[in-house]
Amino acid sequence: MTTEAASAKRSLVRERLEALIVQLLPGEAIPAERELARDLGVARMTLRRAVDELVVERRLVRRHGSGTFVAPSQIAKPLSATSFSDDMRARGLRPGSRTVSWRQHPASLAYAALLEIPANATVLNVRRLRLADDVPMAIEDLHVPQALVPGLTGAELQDASFYDVLSTRFGVTIRSGQQVIEPCLVDDVDAALLDVPVGDPAFCFERTSRTNDGRVAEFVRSIYRGDRYRIVAPIYPEPIVGRHSEQD
Repeated sequence: MTTEAASAKRSLVRERLEALIVQLLPGEAIPAERELARDLGVARMTLRRAVDELVVERRLVRRHGSGTFVAPSQIAKPLSATSFSDDMRARGLRPGSRTVSWRQHPASLAYAALLEIPANATVLNVRRLRLADDVPMAIEDLHVPQALVPGLTGAELQDASFYDVLSTRFGVTIRSGQQVIEPCLVDDVDAALLDVPVGDPAFCFERTSRTNDGRVAEFVRSIYRGDRYRIVAPIYPEPIVGRHSEQD
């Protein structure tokens, strides 16, 4: 078979696979490769290459020992200072939060520097599983100066927005923040909470937010599922200093 013929056949197989995906719901399995290859009248290697392309594009998801499934739709996450709850509501999804653990502890030197508080000042640490329509989306480790939220416990953040609690209960509003994003792999503990395979790619967010009066309100480290999120950021041309128009 010529290269052109092989490419045309692979394109035809991909089209047939895409038509199949459209008929299935996210999370539904496609037929086994042996069955699909037989139905499409192609070699399993040709089929596998087409499936591989769709896996790379996150249209399909392979689960070792289980099969290949239609990937869940991804949520576009803008780079903004909005809360997780507001973000989900804006997309027509029902936000949820489950407190996995929480504790109050003296700030280490590292957290004292991040939160701009004295060493050994009390920090509230809350680990939460964030949900959208009851589906696990992210794991969040929240660190807050206890002096900013006196009396607050992790139990009170069950199914609650931290930013809403800050505003309504403590009269504190988030003014700005700085966020760092990097790729990471999900470990066994986080994989169990997020219901994804160990080693799945994910986004790691580290955010420091400030209040209207400039105090650090939080340091948060969150792990977002890579199969459910894509990052969207507006970009603008940077003005070139010293550049003159032809009329100058």
